[in-house]
Amino acid sequence: MTACEGNGDKVVFTLDPTHYTCKILVDQLADEWVELAAAEMWSAATVRSYRSAVVLFCEHVDATIPHARSASLNQTEPDIHFAVTEWIRLLPATFPPGSRTPAWHAGRLRTLIARRIEHPDRPVAGHLPGWVNGALGLRRGHSSELDEFTRADKKVLVRAAWADHLTITTRIRRGWELARSGTDPAKGGWHEPANLLWAIAHQDGACEEIIRHLPPWRDMPASLRDLLPARVDARSGQRILVRFLVRQLYLHNLDLQSYRILLMAATGRSAEEVVTLTEDSVEFGSRSVLIDFTKGRAHAQMRQAFSTGGEPAGALHPSTPRLDAAELIRTLLELSRPLAERAGADPVPLFLKASLHVHSLRIAPFDGAQDGGNLASWLQAHDLRIDGPADIRRLRKSGKVEKAIAFKGRVSDIADDHSEEVFRGHYAHGTTLRVISGNVITAAQRRWFSKALEGPIVLSQDAEQSLTEPGSGDVLGLTREEIEDLRSGQLDMGVSSCKDPFASPFGRPGQLCPVAPTRCLECRNAFVLPSNLPQLLLFADHLVGLQLRLSPRHFHALWGQSRVNVNEALNARTDAEIAEARRQIADEGLSLHLPLAAHVEFDA
Repeated sequence: MTACEGNGDKVVFTLDPTHYTCKILVDQLADEWVELAAAEMWSAATVRSYRSAVVLFCEHVDATIPHARSASLNQTEPDIHFAVTEWIRLLPATFPPGSRTPAWHAGRLRTLIARRIEHPDRPVAGHLPGWVNGALGLRRGHSSELDEFTRADKKVLVRAAWADHLTITTRIRRGWELARSGTDPAKGGWHEPANLLWAIAHQDGACEEIIRHLPPWRDMPASLRDLLPARVDARSGQRILVRFLVRQLYLHNLDLQSYRILLMAATGRSAEEVVTLTEDSVEFGSRSVLIDFTKGRAHAQMRQAFSTGGEPAGALHPSTPRLDAAELIRTLLELSRPLAERAGADPVPLFLKASLHVHSLRIAPFDGAQDGGNLASWLQAHDLRIDGPADIRRLRKSGKVEKAIAFKGRVSDIADDHSEEVFRGHYAHGTTLRVISGNVITAAQRRWFSKALEGPIVLSQDAEQSLTEPGSGDVLGLTREEIEDLRSGQLDMGVSSCKDPFASPFGRPGQLCPVAPTRCLECRNAFVLPSNLPQLLLFADHLVGLQLRLSPRHFHALWGQSRVNVNEALNARTDAEIAEARRQIADEGLSLHLPLAAHVEFDA
């Protein structure tokens, strides 16, 4: 029987080859399973998932392969490569449509076989090495995407985690102070909490010794009985007491849930990137911290700097949670270092927990999915209610929504720590999609609204005369020289006068306006003076003729805004002024001054 131990509390998984016909194959895969779990320090959930993959594959071999008793990875007969590919082909049919589990199982089996191929003393025959190096051939499936926490729920989570952080640090620091005041309980007595804490902090096997020397719960001295609530199961009172003492010195899984929430909120990174941080991943500056994040699934690394908060570090009770990545990491290093030194872990992992397994102290990495120590259990322990599932990935998506709002929906800025394709597949939905859509619509509305408002400034005879008064040009953004040039006709462009023909919104800076005078009525630089009225009337007549020759859609697209602006400019003139301008056109034989290109367009 093969046993594989998980890093979560209470777990040892077994795999018995005698239950299968293909005993040799089970043994080979189980060897890789056990060694890989020990090398990677897997969580209990991961250990269980690999065991499930091995079980499903070996059951398939037993049911479909003749002579399964001789099935082996280092033999060509029976053909294990055929068994593997056939199992992968049939696997999706045994799960609901769209399930990702078949691809996960296939990938785990591939990992075990690939590890065996790399071992120099464990040959693998047939075409399996080629299969390992090729495509898996099984789609991952699809699942409904989680939506983010509401802003109210996120605020509640962060506040509860911050309060827990203050409680945790106070508890553990007091526990170490008490442990430093104690002595070896073999000399100072087994009934003093300080001595028991000293033993747990300094002696291997102290937990077993303490349980062995403690009396039954009904005979427990008051100095120890008062440490626990009034109602304690007498049969497990000793273990509960030792577990309580361990938590006075070390972090446990629920404690680390609070720090995971705080660090995710402070950095905006995913849970995977946060919980895998070590002492070597951070570099402290005078007013900042530089963090190297690693995303294992994407095989990607990113370095990011975070500045320290504004409040002094000595403030014990700040008014609001301080999402200061540097301070949180310093605290986690302080609390995790004793455990790391005890476990021989170098560099120090930030997320390291201690627990009581049977009667012994166990040190292991944080397990976010551990039974009794997951996010749902943390919410229950803090009496919190949230909308939707208790899934830590929703906190990451809340950060994405905030980033979408801050960057006004620009995908290139929001997807700064992964590809835009990943963003579209996992984050561009729900509130994020509404934010992006809203910004796109608002930007389009603003563009067309600005375009509609952009046009010439129409000056009456009295307004033109008032420009000679000191300071009158400031309202229109005109200098004294520009006013004189306008009134003298030096800036006359035909249908209007121009504030600056070399700063046209339709051309490059410094280039003489390339669209005058056909687009002057759509330009913010244009000033329509009373002297421009004859040309303005002629331009209006040309637009009427053009409207008759072009289709309504074509005319509206090219000249609709110009016609609106011409009509508004003419409406600002009195009937007497228009009649006088018409008489001037007839008496002097005036014609519209248009460039040759414009005549070609009009005559087309």
